Amino acid sequence: MTALADPGDVPEWMGGLVKATAEIDARTFTRIAPPPPGTGRPAAVLMLFGEGPGGPDVLLLRRADTLGSHPGQVAFPGGAADPTDDGPLDTALREAFEETGVLREGVRPVALLPELHVPVSGFVVTPVLAHWHEPSPVAPVDPAETAAVARVPVAHLADPANRFRVSHPSGYVGPAFSAPGMLVWGFTAGLLNGLLALGGWERPWDTADVRDLDLALRATEMS
Repeated sequence: MTALADPGDVPEWMGGLVKATAEIDARTFTRIAPPPPGTGRPAAVLMLFGEGPGGPDVLLLRRADTLGSHPGQVAFPGGAADPTDDGPLDTALREAFEETGVLREGVRPVALLPELHVPVSGFVVTPVLAHWHEPSPVAPVDPAETAAVARVPVAHLADPANRFRVSHPSGYVGPAFSAPGMLVWGFTAGLLNGLLALGGWERPWDTADVRDLDLALRATEMS
């Protein structure tokens, strides 16, 4: 983990999360081993925490259903690095602006978390933890890329009623979250699962509640 700000630079509600990230490694979020050094496609995501009407929240988006990669999935803003990007922080901020309209002037970068390997896409992703000290209006910038943007309260994600696990015939089983009009699963849910625990926000939930992924997605579409 590379610190970019002092825990005292963020609100008290986020201070515990910032302190906890100081000693973590990739195993906090995934059991997938990293690829050999120098391989994989570099990418970054912006894990942006602010404070809205519902208390502390995090910015998420739902990818367009027409995309060739991860269509319809809920994700943090982010994407592949461009040759002109000045490292993962620049990638995350650029992608967040292009997808949701987030203005980088209102974002306080806090830490670069350990690189995470996503085998299905071949990306090596650097999660960028940040505080949204001056929130800007957000919305899908390009509907062909982003279907929806939402600030989801941390309290909603931590509510045991909105937490379960999903399974897929491929053998995949992982954490999931029910959010308004969204099912958060896969890579993003794994990150959120770790962040809730690190931030001291996690509440006991039923890890034995395992639901079929396709059925869970259909239930979300009908709600």
